[in-house]
Amino acid sequence: MEMIDLEAPDLHQERLQRVVSLVRASGARRVLDLGCGSGGLLQYLLRDAQFERVVGLELSGELLAQAKLRLEDLPAARAGHLELVCGSYADVHPALVGFEAAAMVETIEHVPPEALSRVERAVFAVLRPQLLVMTTPNHEYNPLYEMAPGEFRDPDHRFEWGRARFRDWAQGVARRNGYRVRFSGIGEMHAHLGQPTQVALFTR
Repeated sequence: MEMIDLEAPDLHQERLQRVVSLVRASGARRVLDLGCGSGGLLQYLLRDAQFERVVGLELSGELLAQAKLRLEDLPAARAGHLELVCGSYADVHPALVGFEAAAMVETIEHVPPEALSRVERAVFAVLRPQLLVMTTPNHEYNPLYEMAPGEFRDPDHRFEWGRARFRDWAQGVARRNGYRVRFSGIGEMHAHLGQPTQVALFTR
């Protein structure tokens, strides 16, 4: 089995570009980045004049500070479109209801499994974006990264799902909350193990 470098930087950029392209194609003008981390996706979104309001929500104050630093050189005209909020997407945020689109990029796997139902309620039952793009690692692909059975790609991951488990969970979320969901992947395709990144596109 050919081994490849763990999470090459170009895979990360490919993920961000795919998410932006899916959100742009929806026609959305107001976008939430749920679990925005250090602001990689925000940077892409703010380069695109289609997006009139962009909000990054992040629980880690340290990552939020990194995002602020990363985005401080934005032209003033674009900077006015950005808001950074410190908080968890497992909590209800009434001020963030009404956005057309949301993204959750490589963040759901950081949630303790017992909190997934809280996330479902806060995001899909309360925020209810018209479209939500979610990406998460495909655990089946990990042997190609020379990883031991059961090893995760990041020590902070609480779980990593294979394709069938991710589909089951996402289809349940969609069914319970009035969404449709379709699946795809990002990165190099392996005949048996799929692609390194899984994508779920929820629409209602």
